Amino acid sequence: MKRERETREGRYIGLDVHKQYITVGGMNAQQEIVLRPRDVAMERFARWAQENLRDTDEVVLEATTNTWEVYDLVGRLVKRVVVAHPAEVKQIANARVKTDSQDVLRLVRLLVADLVPEVWVPPMEVRELRALISYRWRLVKMSTAIQNRMHSLLHRHNIQAPEGKIDVGENRAWWEQLRLSELETLRLKQELKSLRMVREHILEVEKELGCLSTSQRWNAQTVHVMQLPGVGIVVAMTILSAIGDIRRFESPKQLVGYAGLGAGVHDSGQKHRDKGITKSGRKELRWALVEASWQAIRSNSRLRTQ
Repeated sequence: MKRERETREGRYIGLDVHKQYITVGGMNAQQEIVLRPRDVAMERFARWAQENLRDTDEVVLEATTNTWEVYDLVGRLVKRVVVAHPAEVKQIANARVKTDSQDVLRLVRLLVADLVPEVWVPPMEVRELRALISYRWRLVKMSTAIQNRMHSLLHRHNIQAPEGKIDVGENRAWWEQLRLSELETLRLKQELKSLRMVREHILEVEKELGCLSTSQRWNAQTVHVMQLPGVGIVVAMTILSAIGDIRRFESPKQLVGYAGLGAGVHDSGQKHRDKGITKSGRKELRWALVEASWQAIRSNSRLRTQ
């Protein structure tokens, strides 16, 4: 009889996703454990899900790097899948004892109570664009790190490098002809090769972003966004990848908060203090909007005056 009631009411399943395994656990609507927490190896999870999940189940998991593959797999098998915001879950369900088993049961209790702070689930094309933007971001950081190491080496010898890009024209020749000790010269030579390779990768990624901007999926939105002052292809695609579906924001203020550009406020008693921007939300969206603002200021005297 109990088994029939569980089937009729459905179960609430939590998934705590890790790199090598997923901790699973489940309860019914009365918060009675119907699936004791256990670890399922990642390579066995697809088969486990096929054999154990039901089409009446509701599932919750936190957003992590490898969440979306699990989400796509589970979504085909159950009634509903909810992706939780990890930081907000931590605030709601903060606990002294932290284990995988306890974490997954806390997630399930939030799902039963309908208190899960959900995140928007991006479609595949948005996920792929975000991944490409993130990859370009890492390449740019690598390029910056290489140049910082090269300038640091010169700084130790009190040598002033010429202004401008290191690996372009006369500047590149200057660096190639520079002679320090044998080992330091070897380092500079290899840093120059690494910098050229990273820059080539960045150009390839930016070329692909240009192609995507003219595709059927992104063309109309790209043209619309690029009408804003200071917005080029890379910034436009970064903005679109972060926002995804603009209709999910009920107001402009929500979008400002999502970008982390809203002003913080501290109110306590009769004290009121304005703070800087919150810096919450997607950092690449915040970077893109700030970058566009600087470009607009440099190119538009009216904006620069304001």
